[in-house]
Amino acid sequence: MYWKKWRTKSSSGWARRWQTRAVLCASLVLAGAVAEGADQVKELQHRFDSEVRATSKIKVLDKLAGAQFLAAGDAGGLGDFSTVGLIFEKYRDNVQGVFQLLKKQEPDADRHPNGYRQLELQVRRGMREVAETMVIAPVELRPPLELVRKDLLDMDDELIRLLFPRRTKEPQKVPTAPEAKP
Repeated sequence: MYWKKWRTKSSSGWARRWQTRAVLCASLVLAGAVAEGADQVKELQHRFDSEVRATSKIKVLDKLAGAQFLAAGDAGGLGDFSTVGLIFEKYRDNVQGVFQLLKKQEPDADRHPNGYRQLELQVRRGMREVAETMVIAPVELRPPLELVRKDLLDMDDELIRLLFPRRTKEPQKVPTAPEAKP
């Protein structure tokens, strides 16, 4: 029985040292991942800003949005929801910019629907991310996220309207004829 007590004493000290080292390594890896994610966002943002064609800009936006959402998730995990709000506002500004450029370069969504479809999918993804973040955000920091969500919802509605325009007029209601009394 003595060997069990001896083993327990030495392994508990050993376990504490390993736990301390593991926590330290994990924090260093997390800090490195956050820094690497910020560099990736900056690089993709520069690529996005330098792109001229709307369809190419949408493809870069897809990658940029993924990096922004990861950065927002990391900041939310650290409890920095003001940074999360700024990231989502930048995302909204990027989407608005590419949407205006798309309407300018390809005004007919019927003939060139690909860019509109890709952008609509991207907007839906952004709305989901914002909605998920709003659930965990403190109440006092939700108003910027609500504004971003409303703007994305408005853009989504306009994209749907451009992709699926009404082909026929609204049917007019014909008043019923008054019944003849016998």
